[in-house]
Amino acid sequence: MPAPLRFIESSPTLPAEADVVVIGGGIIGAFTSYYLTKRGFKVALVEKGVVGGEQSSRNWGWCRQQNRDERELPLATKALDLWEAFGQETGEDTGFRRCGLFYVSNDEEELDTWARWGDYARSVGVQTRMLNSEDATRHAGFTGEQWKGGVHSQNDGIANPGLAVPAVAKALMKLGSTVHQACAARGIETTGGAVSGVVTERGVIRTKLVIHAGGAWASSFLRQLGIAFPQATVRQSILAVGTSGLNLPDAFYSKSLSITRRDDGCHTLAISGRAKVDPTLQFLRYQHKFLPMFSKRWRALSLGGLHGVRGRHEGLSRWALDGPTPMEAVRILDPIADPLTVRLTLKRAAEQIPALATVPMVAAWAGFVDSTPDGVPVIGEIPNIPGFVLAAGFSGHGFGIGPGAGHLVADIVSGQTPIVDPKPYRLARFMPGEKIDVSAF
Repeated sequence: MPAPLRFIESSPTLPAEADVVVIGGGIIGAFTSYYLTKRGFKVALVEKGVVGGEQSSRNWGWCRQQNRDERELPLATKALDLWEAFGQETGEDTGFRRCGLFYVSNDEEELDTWARWGDYARSVGVQTRMLNSEDATRHAGFTGEQWKGGVHSQNDGIANPGLAVPAVAKALMKLGSTVHQACAARGIETTGGAVSGVVTERGVIRTKLVIHAGGAWASSFLRQLGIAFPQATVRQSILAVGTSGLNLPDAFYSKSLSITRRDDGCHTLAISGRAKVDPTLQFLRYQHKFLPMFSKRWRALSLGGLHGVRGRHEGLSRWALDGPTPMEAVRILDPIADPLTVRLTLKRAAEQIPALATVPMVAAWAGFVDSTPDGVPVIGEIPNIPGFVLAAGFSGHGFGIGPGAGHLVADIVSGQTPIVDPKPYRLARFMPGEKIDVSAF
């Protein structure tokens, strides 16, 4: 079933032209559109289904610096301030709050890894502190366990995945840009090799700037343009249980279980790193680039089923611009939650947090996480198509860093000083002869 999501009305009319067309109404596309609109651009945000309908509403909702890869950490730090500022500027509710994130562990190697990361993070101004056994056990008293240690990231927080993207979409419409749901972008038109328009199922929007933030659909879309973007999706499952009246934290992590408070009397439960790989033709095409990552994470991944094939987001076929595409056949990727993972999550919840042994499961859902071979997104202009910018491959980190990523894309498009150095996010790092750094995993 789909994750809880607030629905909004679309703009009534598709514009004949726009300063920028943003393809993909997830967290990245929405914040990119918002920041460009604030800078005076007329933006048309087009989404084949509903805004926030895929992974942007199906994640944990964590907005964290803790344990980020150092290439993403500057973006994560900026994003926290931007989450806060967005609510103050617009009055729209994303559910964001700096509640702090608590991690506990009985694994010495894991604790050592957190400590090393903390040494680096504090050197760049991030607030994080290690917890000794006494502190960790006290903070995680609801588990009834004795813990060897943990970490507390004081300034990190959470937002509500069901509210966030619709809130940003509403804000950018109030500023004068437009949002078009159930409107798939089939491809782009070029003049002299540069972008001149976007072909949608409802007509062409003339523009010289296009930003593709299509998540799991990005690689297939770029294939139509002759651009190789190595991308694989993994299916992750999550569930919600009723916790009204229970004294549980806003956000908590252990190797066995993570929990996150929602705003409806529930907590979401998940197991970090447990995912299904659903084989597709695109997966087979790029498998050689993912081998270093898969070899490092093989314990966390297992073979899935035909969900990826049914989703049609990782096909290798070429489609025509004057007829329906796979994106119109599958408006929203809504894979089935893995039953074994759901049962294991409930079992671990009952074992680790006794108060959860008798609570009802309210819902379970799954989403496709769009991953790159190194776990770091691609953000930047595609050199051989002037006016075409890619922002995809966020590898499960996109929700938390969404405002920072959207701001960075707006910086690139408008020619302003980038909020962070964009070099780590260039697509060229996956070209032949380049070494893929899998430290993010």
